[in-house]
Amino acid sequence: MSASLEQLLRDARIDLVLSRIEKDESVIKEVIQNVESNIRSVKFNSILVLGEIGEKSGSNAVPVITRCLKDDDWSIRREAARSLGKIGPLSEPAITELSSLITDEESTIRLALVSSLGKIGKASPESIKTLKKGLKDKNELVRAEAAKAIGLFGAEAFDLIPDLMNSLKDPNWIVRVSSAHSISDIGKGTVKTIPTLIQALEDRDWRVRYRVVDTLTEIGEPSIPELLKVLSHKNKVVRKGAVEALGELGFEDPKIIDALSIMLKDKKEDVRGKAADSLRSIGKKAVPSLIQALQTSKSKMSVVIISSIGGIGLDASGAIPQLVSFLNNKSKIKVSIARTLGKIGLNSSEAVEGLKQLLYDPKPKVRREAALALGKIGNYAESAVDGLLYLLNDKKPDVRWRATEALGNIGINNPKIISSLQLMIKDECDYVCESADDAIDKITEGH
Repeated sequence: MSASLEQLLRDARIDLVLSRIEKDESVIKEVIQNVESNIRSVKFNSILVLGEIGEKSGSNAVPVITRCLKDDDWSIRREAARSLGKIGPLSEPAITELSSLITDEESTIRLALVSSLGKIGKASPESIKTLKKGLKDKNELVRAEAAKAIGLFGAEAFDLIPDLMNSLKDPNWIVRVSSAHSISDIGKGTVKTIPTLIQALEDRDWRVRYRVVDTLTEIGEPSIPELLKVLSHKNKVVRKGAVEALGELGFEDPKIIDALSIMLKDKKEDVRGKAADSLRSIGKKAVPSLIQALQTSKSKMSVVIISSIGGIGLDASGAIPQLVSFLNNKSKIKVSIARTLGKIGLNSSEAVEGLKQLLYDPKPKVRREAALALGKIGNYAESAVDGLLYLLNDKKPDVRWRATEALGNIGINNPKIISSLQLMIKDECDYVCESADDAIDKITEGH
């Protein structure tokens, strides 16, 4: 004989109760009746079950659970608050009673209350008033959850933006992040928050700054004028955040590109690096500015700029002539140029010619990267075969490895190449042997 529903609730067999409801939804009515049980465990678990099935509990469950918000047992009050939130919009009639719990001494009850108001999703005057109090709660988790709940109201919470902006100054980083996130969630119409968000770029916690940048990006084009203004801010963290946001926005606006180009000369290295990264995000239109900056940059920054050009990909092919020209007078950045030519020179004979001369460079890492880049270009680098064959005798195994790999990717099937690769199968270095074997397979199989 199966156990009664009351017994299952008493024993906290929630899984079995939920199973019964799944088979027969009429069981829900009996669960609702058990909410008024005098047995503490039956009452508690009935409330829990109704929360677990959410909207399926129906509007009839709401007033019964609402009465439990005044129970003498604090755990019953908390579970009732939680379950009303899980039931969602159907719990709107309970908002007033729920809101009264904001003064409860038990912090987990206040936490459940503000969370549930967000899930119910009705920006009523009572909800707004309660969540404003929640933002000032003595418990940081309650404050953070209140901020999060406000964001769930969407555009209806527009009037709470000043309160969220104040919470961006909260001593707890979780509260600050939740506040910034909610400002973003409220929507793109939050233009009046931009000045405060700009100030929040100074926050000491990177998680808050990340969220603020994301929020400014979400707001979009209206944030651009303020972001451009603070590029000269005395705090490098603010400058860096503004640079990042402008890059994330991705507008091909000449004013933005020019401003970011100036930031490539910022006195702080991480700001310069972020400026290069942001120009990379903008893409093709930013290539001329990156090339121009490369003319006067020192070696370390030059590497960053060249990497950004490579990150743009084939759209940056216009940079090839300048990059090749730098091979003669900027020897310290040859490796970076080789890597970038491999990314942007797919169909460029000029890129191939530049890389061919690097195959004979006195530095092994330059020869290695040149061979690797030619391999990425593939069959368009056919004219580089003689140079790659020359590298099969290189003293450095990494150079021989990349040369065999490149020959395989170029894929020219002639006896000289095949015989040379067959000799490499006996190389003293295992990974060179394997690469030579793979290259022969690629060539002979026509891949």
